[in-house]
Amino acid sequence: MFVANLKEGQLEELLHIPEPWYIDRVDFSLEAKQLDVYVKFRERALFPCSKCGAPNQPVRDIANHDRTWRHLNFFEYPSYIHAELPRTNCGECNTITRVNVPWALDKPKHYFTLHFDALIIALAKDMPMNAVSRFVGEHDTRLWRILHHYVDNAIAAQDLTYVTKINTDETSAKRGHNYITIFMDPEQKNVICVTKGKDSSTWGECKKQLEAHGGNAENITEVCMDMSPAFIKGAEENFPKASITFDKFHVIQAANEAVDEVRRTERKSCAELKDTRYMWLKNPENLTAAQQETMAKLKDCDLDTAKAYRMRLILQEIYRYPAAIAPMVLQDWIQWGLRCRLAPMVEVAKMLQTHYDGVVRWFSSKLTNGLLEGVNSLFQAAKRKARGYRSEKNIIAMVYVLAGKLNFALK
Repeated sequence: MFVANLKEGQLEELLHIPEPWYIDRVDFSLEAKQLDVYVKFRERALFPCSKCGAPNQPVRDIANHDRTWRHLNFFEYPSYIHAELPRTNCGECNTITRVNVPWALDKPKHYFTLHFDALIIALAKDMPMNAVSRFVGEHDTRLWRILHHYVDNAIAAQDLTYVTKINTDETSAKRGHNYITIFMDPEQKNVICVTKGKDSSTWGECKKQLEAHGGNAENITEVCMDMSPAFIKGAEENFPKASITFDKFHVIQAANEAVDEVRRTERKSCAELKDTRYMWLKNPENLTAAQQETMAKLKDCDLDTAKAYRMRLILQEIYRYPAAIAPMVLQDWIQWGLRCRLAPMVEVAKMLQTHYDGVVRWFSSKLTNGLLEGVNSLFQAAKRKARGYRSEKNIIAMVYVLAGKLNFALK
């Protein structure tokens, strides 16, 4: 076996076993298909107290049972570290405690080394946990426990003192009416809070999280969201000094939905509109050659759908206008929409009129939820690959793993 040819101390370096610990023996079993590494500590070794941290405490005795930790694989075979754990009687705090080993967390029901933990975190960013479970041959309940430990610790260490702007959006967590709300800092582009639900109370959770990590609700000057009445209420109650920007993508989405509603109604009396749904949802430059040909034929037919489509394109174009004139142009569009006699477009115009201040705020704040839409897409793709997550706790942990920019300190 190649380990026999290693110089003294090299195997300890390979397995990250520091002094005063050393490897007493190594057993490899082809029948069991695993490598077992037995670790001991040197005579008269001194350890820091596990309770108060006082250094150089002598060993009092050995704990009643030894421990085993799963380590990184030895080639394709699982490897395990075994050790008897000494106890110290601290001269500073006069407490008898078991020594913490340097290669693993000191946690009940934690059976893995720090390097195995790091592997699980890395894999979880790109693979569903059930796939990770099959890959490493461990039950996924144990692996979720690893992930939650590091996510919780990283969240606890977050510094949110710098946050002055917040973007938020909800996303579906499970089938049915199950949602989570994600709050992000648009400047640092990281998740600052994830909470279940999509009502006004989610903003209270965001404020609580912010202020628990050094932030101040009084310092929040801008928030960006959709036009949900619950979100508006929550933002105004918890961040009263913040100006509200209504996300321009939600405005255009509302206009797109109105165009499609006009098309569905008109389709009943116009056979030419059959199979044209996706054409009306695209910008002209994104149309295929066949769609461009169809559009050219239909635009001279005096269709309500074509009129609604032109209105949507003009509304979208307003967002390219200079801030000095865009609000006035938007007012003109709203008046056009109110008079257009196309009920879905009238509703869009009423929505813009009701929320006018928040809509035109975009021209000064430039805040959008584009980044959040990207996070939502990333999360939904991960959810589909995983075929769902068993609990909201798991769902929230995965959002932080995928987009939280957390520092997963291995300790």
